[in-house]
Amino acid sequence: VPDKPTDIYFGCGCFWHVQHEFVEMEKSHLHRGGLSLTSLTGYAGGKQLGDKGKVCYHNMRQIGDYGRLGHAEVVNMNIPESSLYDFAKRYFELFVKYELPGVSIVDRADPQDKGPEYRSLLGLPGGVHSPLFPKIQEAAMDVLGDSWKLVEGKGNEPDTLLQRKVYVMDSEKFPFHRAEVYHQFHNDFQSPPYGKEYNGLKNEFLKHSLISETGCPEGMMA
Repeated sequence: VPDKPTDIYFGCGCFWHVQHEFVEMEKSHLHRGGLSLTSLTGYAGGKQLGDKGKVCYHNMRQIGDYGRLGHAEVVNMNIPESSLYDFAKRYFELFVKYELPGVSIVDRADPQDKGPEYRSLLGLPGGVHSPLFPKIQEAAMDVLGDSWKLVEGKGNEPDTLLQRKVYVMDSEKFPFHRAEVYHQFHNDFQSPPYGKEYNGLKNEFLKHSLISETGCPEGMMA
């Protein structure tokens, strides 16, 4: 059976660090680099679109604001079906353990970002009805155990913080909307800079038309 490629997206807090994690996964597991990388930031999981189908980051002009439209920050990638378990496992490993007074919790790495825009979700064609979904269930069980739930997403879900759940979207009903150019290959605010080579991918991708302006403002103040 040929190893078919599939698109999948993952969201877990701010999309900047999630993109970097999956770029690293593409490099280490799929031996990709440069222009063959596919992990891009964007928005998904909302029921609505803005004017002319736009889904945009928060902006002063309030054009197609992704939060108001019910979307969350995600990273989309195109990977072979045979790699789905490994990529899903890496996703579930992004939920980290915190020791708080009298309680230890496991959740996204940036819990200070609160709100539905930062909820935990993933999307693949067919969602929970996909023949590939059992691989995702297996990865979730192997990393997080049975106290976490994978829940069918219906769109516009609330934040998942402290809920121990990940919404599973049917990406045919809730497609990926690529984010603005300025959100691609961006440093994260919590970790050291990712380096010039990584940040430089933005201009390389632009030059080769792998990303382009989306019609959204290129900056919160733009």
